[in-house]
Amino acid sequence: MKDLKPHQRVNDILLASLEKPALQWLVAHMPEWINPDILTVIGILGAVLTFGGYCLSNQNSAFLWIASLGFVINWLGDSLDGNLARYRQIERPKYGFFVDHAVDSFNEVLIVCGLGLSPYVSFNIACLGLIGYLLMSILVYIRTYVSGVFQLSYGKLGPTEVRVILILLNTIMYFWGIPDFKLPLGLNTIYDIPIAIIAIVLGILYTFGSIKEAIALAKLGE
Repeated sequence: MKDLKPHQRVNDILLASLEKPALQWLVAHMPEWINPDILTVIGILGAVLTFGGYCLSNQNSAFLWIASLGFVINWLGDSLDGNLARYRQIERPKYGFFVDHAVDSFNEVLIVCGLGLSPYVSFNIACLGLIGYLLMSILVYIRTYVSGVFQLSYGKLGPTEVRVILILLNTIMYFWGIPDFKLPLGLNTIYDIPIAIIAIVLGILYTFGSIKEAIALAKLGE
């Protein structure tokens, strides 16, 4: 992979009409002293904040708001670093690609482990969700290499939508608490259900996405 610039970015997400103008405005008004590396660090700090908020929610459910704030900060750093580099024409394709996705993987593990350490979602169910998310991340990276298509979204859903879903889930958890329901299949709380569903959907998307890409490459003889 000698040059990452020609790769086609596909980010057809549900919230694109809101996110894209917001990102364009933010990069145009970003102070000069803030560079893409600083934004990457800000994204990591957001993930750390989310992890801490989830862990501390064992003591007080109000810390769920801290976890949600962490998602917003993580979105700012993660979404703006590459956009700022392109806006200022200071891209470093190989460095940016490597650092961005190495950091994304770390952030994903941190956030989901924090969710699993909260009293609201079982750790094993959270890990299933993490496995599904990481599988999709791997599929994105492999497709980028073999097909030149950097597809960030599937079915109109991307990282931004996942953050919004989790913020909404945090809000529900704060106001509703932990209902005392007896659940089958080893599920401990009502919130295990949406996380388990997300894990299953991600696994299906990964499986069918991999098969589709393999068939397409086989037809090309590559």
